[in-house]
Amino acid sequence: MKAIELLTSNFGVSQKYKYSVMKNGKELLAVYWHPLTLAEREIIAQKTEKYGGEDYALTLLIEKAIDSKGQQLFQDGDRAVIRREVDASILQAIQLAMMESGNQKVVEEAKADFKSES
Repeated sequence: MKAIELLTSNFGVSQKYKYSVMKNGKELLAVYWHPLTLAEREIIAQKTEKYGGEDYALTLLIEKAIDSKGQQLFQDGDRAVIRREVDASILQAIQLAMMESGNQKVVEEAKADFKSES
């Protein structure tokens, strides 16, 4: 198997991650996203600059958050409301999950796969 095939099949954008926003022990909102690509990272950085360089993580959330059917949860027009009216700790938890998604787990899986192929 070629390196590019190995990477895209194991770490490609077909993967979907989920974060559950809980309240009183019940799931209030399920936020899904696909892995961040280099191209998306550049677009998000450009959009962040458009808003005066404010909060890359907020732009990431707005751009990447989807529901279980793949529909965007937020629009650019939601930015001001999110900034003013949503508890920062909830936003930070979602953003952190998005930024760290798969880091350790994927690395460990990759190590195990590499050892089994050797």
